[in-house]
Amino acid sequence: MPTRRSLYLIAAILLTAAILYAAGLLTNRRAAAYVTVSVDGEEIARFDLNENTEYLIPGYAGGTNRLIVRDGQAWIEEASCPDKLCVHQGRIRRAGEMIICLPNRVVAEVSGQSR
Repeated sequence: MPTRRSLYLIAAILLTAAILYAAGLLTNRRAAAYVTVSVDGEEIARFDLNENTEYLIPGYAGGTNRLIVRDGQAWIEEASCPDKLCVHQGRIRRAGEMIICLPNRVVAEVSGQSR
């Protein structure tokens, strides 16, 4: 039968694990603030998700993508690439979400902090 001291130790370990888990959830739920656009690995633009805008992204080798930022979300509305997978990736709004267009070498990524 477990002693009282070992039960306290188990309870302390479980409580610590619960606190660390809750802290991890809270830090990952910060509000996304920016969408960063990169072409061929180089950042070319950054937009506030709270300001509505449209931007024609000059992609690799003359390709283009049209980025829309509206109502706290961003998406690619048009693309010159043949498969249009970036258009079908949908809307992004949370930190860490990305839209990637491989033929045009475009990456649009949401981040939660400014520089």
